[in-house]
Amino acid sequence: MIFDAFFKAISQAGDPRFRRVLFIGIALTLALLVAFTSAFVWLTGWLVGPEVTLPMIGEVTWVGSLLSAGSFLIMMLLSVFLMIPVASAFTSMFLDEVAQAVEDKHYPHLPRVSGTPFWASFKDTVNFLGVLIGANVLALVLYLIFPPAAPFIFWGLNGFLLGREYFTLAAIRRVGEAEARKLRRRHRGTIWLAGTLMAMPLSLPLVNLFIPIFGAATFTHIFHALQKR
Repeated sequence: MIFDAFFKAISQAGDPRFRRVLFIGIALTLALLVAFTSAFVWLTGWLVGPEVTLPMIGEVTWVGSLLSAGSFLIMMLLSVFLMIPVASAFTSMFLDEVAQAVEDKHYPHLPRVSGTPFWASFKDTVNFLGVLIGANVLALVLYLIFPPAAPFIFWGLNGFLLGREYFTLAAIRRVGEAEARKLRRRHRGTIWLAGTLMAMPLSLPLVNLFIPIFGAATFTHIFHALQKR
C-alpha cells in the first residue's frame, strides 16, 4: 500500500500545483536559513568586537573575522541537517493544495472541502517547525555519541514526526481532528514506516527538496487507503 501510494504520487509530478508548492517551499526555506545564518554571524562578531587582546600578543583585529567565518561554516554544516525539517514544515503549510490536486485526479467522486484558513495553517506550521528543529538539534548530541547509528536515528526520528504530521493534516481535511487522531493511533506502525521511508531520501542533496511534496501526496493516498480498509 505504501509503495503504491508513493508511485501514484510520483506519477503526478508534473502537476502545476505540485510545482508551485515546491518553489514556494524552497524559497521560504532558503530565506529562513539565510536570515538565521546572517543573524548568527552578526551576533558572533558583535560579542567578540573588532579587537581582541591576547596574552603575550596584544591587540589583534583578525580574531573577530576568524570567529565570524567559523560561525558561518558551522551554520552551513547545521543547515544540512536543519534544511530538511524546515522544508518539510513549510511544505505542510501548503499541504491542502497538494492534497486537493491528488484528490482531483485520483478521487474525483469526493466532494471538495474548504481549505484550512491561512493563519491556522501558519500557526500549525510554526509549531511543527519548532518541534522538528528542536528534536533534530537534540539529536545532534546522539549523532556525536553514536556515530554509526546516526543515519538510523535521523530516519527514525524524522520518519516518526513527518509521518505523524503529514497523515494528520491529510486526514483532518476529510474526517476532522478527533477522528484523524483515532486513525493515526490505530495505524501508527504503518504511518511511522511510511514516514521513515519518506525520511530516508531526505539525506540525498537536491532530492530532499522534492520529497516533502511527494510525501504530502503519498500520505493523502495512504489516508484514503486506510479509511477504505
